[in-house]
Amino acid sequence: MLTLFHAPQSRSGRIVWLMEEIGAAYEIEYVDIFRALTGTGRADRNNLHPDGKVPALLHDGALVTESAAIALYLTDLFPDAGLGAPVGSPERAAYVTWLAWTAGEMEPAYWSRISGQTESDPLAMKRYEQVNARILTALEHGPYLMGHRFTAVDVMVGSAMAWGRDFGPQSALLDRWLERIGTRPANLSAIARDGTPALIAEVA
Repeated sequence: MLTLFHAPQSRSGRIVWLMEEIGAAYEIEYVDIFRALTGTGRADRNNLHPDGKVPALLHDGALVTESAAIALYLTDLFPDAGLGAPVGSPERAAYVTWLAWTAGEMEPAYWSRISGQTESDPLAMKRYEQVNARILTALEHGPYLMGHRFTAVDVMVGSAMAWGRDFGPQSALLDRWLERIGTRPANLSAIARDGTPALIAEVA
């Protein structure tokens, strides 16, 4: 059994999207979290994440946390979905690199942009520019980040880019990619399942 601990309108929505792409049976445990940007929300006793965050995935008693780890775990668990790169495949190195890069480089760079740090810190601006250059260069070589095949990398990066689109560069190439992946049936299903904060009170 797969159970995803998910807070509506949070970054764990990308794992809902990934689960919908995979097509395996799973349940969503809607939980509350503290939201630093608004100062709302609270720790939820029903959330198994050790830090009270999301996402967290429970699979037959085993708990996996952090989006990149969950994405890797799920795509390895369901290789037939074709959203990852199996161990030993030519794409494996690039695949795990992209997943780690999303969490370790892209998201911090965009947060520095959103928080205004790039306006006063040249190193933060350089990091932000490098992140955008890497994404755009990849998209110049294929309709998806890993070439001609849609993968969990597109889910991870694309969900973050869509959320922070106003803070990204002006780029028709980027906009076409976001439109291409954003209109996928699995993403539309995930949006429908994402829920609203009011749903937490209904299921609590």
